[in-house]
Amino acid sequence: MRSRTIRYVLVFAVLSLVGISIAQIYWVRKAFDQEQDHFHREVNIALNQVASDFYAYTGVRAPLANPIRQLTGNYYVVMINSPIDANLLDNLLKASFSSRDLRSDFEYGIYNCDTECMVFDEYVTSGSGPVLERMNKLPVWDEANYYFGVYFPDKDEYMLNRMGIWMFTTIVLVMVILFFGYTLFVIFKQKRLSEIQKDFINNMTHEFKTPISTIQVASKVLQQPNIINEPERLLNYATIIHKENTRLKSQVERVLQLASLENDAINLNRETVSIHQIIKEAVNHLGSSLDKETFQLNLQAVNDKVSGDQMHLTNVIHNLVDNAIKYSPGPAIIIGTKNLDKTLIISIEDNGIGMSKEQMKHVFDKFYRVSTGNRHDVKGFGIGLSYVKLIIMEHGGQIKLSSLVGEGSVFTLILQNEI
Repeated sequence: MRSRTIRYVLVFAVLSLVGISIAQIYWVRKAFDQEQDHFHREVNIALNQVASDFYAYTGVRAPLANPIRQLTGNYYVVMINSPIDANLLDNLLKASFSSRDLRSDFEYGIYNCDTECMVFDEYVTSGSGPVLERMNKLPVWDEANYYFGVYFPDKDEYMLNRMGIWMFTTIVLVMVILFFGYTLFVIFKQKRLSEIQKDFINNMTHEFKTPISTIQVASKVLQQPNIINEPERLLNYATIIHKENTRLKSQVERVLQLASLENDAINLNRETVSIHQIIKEAVNHLGSSLDKETFQLNLQAVNDKVSGDQMHLTNVIHNLVDNAIKYSPGPAIIIGTKNLDKTLIISIEDNGIGMSKEQMKHVFDKFYRVSTGNRHDVKGFGIGLSYVKLIIMEHGGQIKLSSLVGEGSVFTLILQNEI
């Protein structure tokens, strides 16, 4: 899929989800407000019924004004012109709320104007769920009268429970948004992998094409009838074929190495391995065409022995040293070892182009290659460091990286010493 098409699909999908989300929030809010109005209306009707029944039972004259006051969103007071019997009030409240199908927990208290305090406080639960909140003392209303107060601690949850269909659609919408986000993540990840694999195929084609072309030219020269009379020229072209064949073999081994990474088919043949010996062999092999001052060895570890696979650990050191050479103009590479708490710490420091924080996040990913700017002489498939990390982890070790753009990089390996 083209990048422009992906962008159009992304913009359209995001706008659609934003529009649906705004509409959902609006209607949920609208439904909540309606439920809140319904709750207040039902409570007022129920409390009016309680007051009327109370006046009828006690023979107290009802006040001309509305006896009910809503002090807060979930706290109501009802004015009564006489002392209140707690048992009578309890029965009236339960009966009235039950008749209006108000199944929310509530707490009620009775205020006595003679003593100017709450003389009774009781919590009534519907039995439908746990108590969310309970007031130790209901607030006193600044009014010289007998009254009782009713407090609903879980009013909001009660109303949300009545909005079941809206809660369900909201959860479904959230799941759709999460699924959409995950889908976008997968799409962009696959797009990135596709681009990386495309670069890998281009690099691999170039890496294979060069030695094959060189071998083809050299073999044509060797097919000339008179070449046998020119031993120096014959040896020269035979050497070229041998070198290019070795190079081609190395590239094939890297591809096979990639296949083993894909299949997780790494079997370690553990033995006692000398890391110092591996480092010296890598320096001798890779530094044969470089100045002697290129490498500085600070091999301070007293115990350089680890239990591991000789071949894979050799490949790890070779890969790191080879990268240090490739990405360092006029390389100056410092390789050091030391022991710390029964571990062997190996550091490979270069003075190369370094890496940004963003590049460091992906440098151990398969096929990823750090950009070298205008330089085009850095060859490879981008699988070396992913292989290094996998091998170190398979050995139970750690790999760390510190780097600054233009100031080089330091790779640190931590392996358990063999005791």
